[in-house]
Amino acid sequence: MSAQPPRASLIDGKAFSAALVDRVAAAAARLEAAHGVKPGLAVVIVGEDPASQLYVRNKGETTVRAGMRSDTHRLSETTTQDQLLALIDQLNADAGIHGILVQLPLPAHIDASVVLDAIDPDKDVDGFHVVNAGRLAVGLPGLVPCTPLGCLMLLKDQLGDLSGLNAVIVGRSNIVGKPMAQLLLGESCTVTIAHSRTRDLPALCRTADILVAAVGRPEMIRGDWIKPGATVIDVGINRVPSADPEKAAQGKTRVVGDVAFAEAAETAGRITPVPGGVGPMTIACLLANTYAAACRANGIEPDSLDA
Repeated sequence: MSAQPPRASLIDGKAFSAALVDRVAAAAARLEAAHGVKPGLAVVIVGEDPASQLYVRNKGETTVRAGMRSDTHRLSETTTQDQLLALIDQLNADAGIHGILVQLPLPAHIDASVVLDAIDPDKDVDGFHVVNAGRLAVGLPGLVPCTPLGCLMLLKDQLGDLSGLNAVIVGRSNIVGKPMAQLLLGESCTVTIAHSRTRDLPALCRTADILVAAVGRPEMIRGDWIKPGATVIDVGINRVPSADPEKAAQGKTRVVGDVAFAEAAETAGRITPVPGGVGPMTIACLLANTYAAACRANGIEPDSLDA
C-alpha cells in the first residue's frame, strides 16, 4: 500500500525564492538604468570550512545572476583580527559596495562580535549589527536578518494579513528568534518566544496559529505539538544518520529540520519542508537587502519587491 500524502500544504521556498531573485534583478536593472547605481555585495570568508566555501560560492553566483556587483574576499585561516578589520574599513569606505557580509563561523582567534560591529550598519545586509537590531525593535527602517525576513515573506504569501494571529517562536537567538518576534509584532501578531526553560512547551506550541521552529534540535517539535490547521515554519537544518541502517553504518546522513515533518504534516495546515523551505530564502533576502541598501545610500526609494 502506498503511503498517504501529507495533509498539510507544502510551502515551496525554493520556487518563492527564485521568483524573488527575479524581482530583485529587475529592480536592480531599473536602478542602474535610471540612476547609474549598480548594487554591490562584498562577501568575506576566512579559512577553508567546506560548508562556508559552498555557501559563499552560491551567494556569489546568485548575486551575479541578479545583475549585481559581486566581490568575494577569501582570506587565509591565519588572518589576524586586525587584518580583517582593516579590510572591513576599506569596504565601508567603498562607495561601490552597498552590502558587506562576513561569513560565519570565523576562526577561534577572531572575535565575531567585534568584527560584525565594525561593519557600517547601512551596509550590514546580514542585519546583525546592534544598530539594525535596535531599528527593528522600535519600528524604524533598517536592514533585517535574512532568514527571519524570508520566513515573514513566506507567511504573508500564504496567509495574507497576519494581524491577530497567535505566533509561537521556539528559539531565542539574535539571528532568528528575536528578530522573528519583532517582525511578527510589526504585523500585529500576538507573539510568544519559547526556549529551553519554557514550561510545558508542547501545550504552548498547540496555541500557535503560526509556529516557527528555530531551536537547532533535530525533529524536536512533534506532530502532537501542532494546533490543527496551523502554519509551521521550520528553520532548522540538521544532519542526522541516514534512515537506512546500512547507509547509516557507512556514515551516510540526511538533512532534517527542527520539526518531525511526517507527523506535523498530518496536523498542520501549511508547512515548510527541509530542505526546500526556508533555506533558499536566505540568499534571496540577502540580495533584497543589498538592493535596498544601494537605494538608501543614494537617497532613492526602493521599488516594492512584493509579488
